[in-house]
Amino acid sequence: MGTDVDGDLPVGAPLPPGWTAPPAPARRVLVGRAVRLEPLLPAHAPALHEAFTADHAGRIWTYLAYGPFERTEDYEEWVAEVTRGGDPLFFAFVPGASGRPEGVASYLRIRPEAGTIEIGHICLAPALQRTRAATEGLFLMMRWAFAAGYRRLEWKCDALNAASRRAAERLGFTLEGVFRQATHYKGRNRDTAWYAIIDRDWPALEGAFETWLDDANFDAEGRQRRSLSALTREMTERAG
Repeated sequence: MGTDVDGDLPVGAPLPPGWTAPPAPARRVLVGRAVRLEPLLPAHAPALHEAFTADHAGRIWTYLAYGPFERTEDYEEWVAEVTRGGDPLFFAFVPGASGRPEGVASYLRIRPEAGTIEIGHICLAPALQRTRAATEGLFLMMRWAFAAGYRRLEWKCDALNAASRRAAERLGFTLEGVFRQATHYKGRNRDTAWYAIIDRDWPALEGAFETWLDDANFDAEGRQRRSLSALTREMTERAG
């Protein structure tokens, strides 16, 4: 994005005419073809806990600052605690194939005045991982953010979390750097990998998602014909 000049000093480009701070996300249902995102409630906890326990090794909790939860009651208490406020704002992922919640994600670090918002706290049960429903759920959150007027969408993760980093790149996020010793959790250091999409990137990426999610991109067994990684890369390169 270009710069302007104030006297002899370069300054950032002006905001788009008429830009105003977007609304904070609300507790609303987001509906796609393969998944329904519902505002997370303690009532979702029993089904979610059951779905999470299919991960016998507990790997879904390795890079989260909380969990695993041995008892349903423990997870239900945690859900009750984190859903009391509006930041983070959690959603339960309910794929149409099962009709039961199988994962969660949230908006967080919501700063309407700056036009920035983050997606995080992603925890998907084994049954939901690597599915069309999981990808579409994240797409619904991404699309809402830019449609609402946010200028920047962030994704942050432990720099050692290879799966999260691959997911960010597949979804079209750009790596902006690694913040060394950014925080700590579970008694260990965390270097944080920092990714983002900005509003000028989104039209091309949205087109890539729509192409990938189209029924024509999947064969009779549900296998993708073109990968999302290839589409996001192609659309971004085409947009320049």
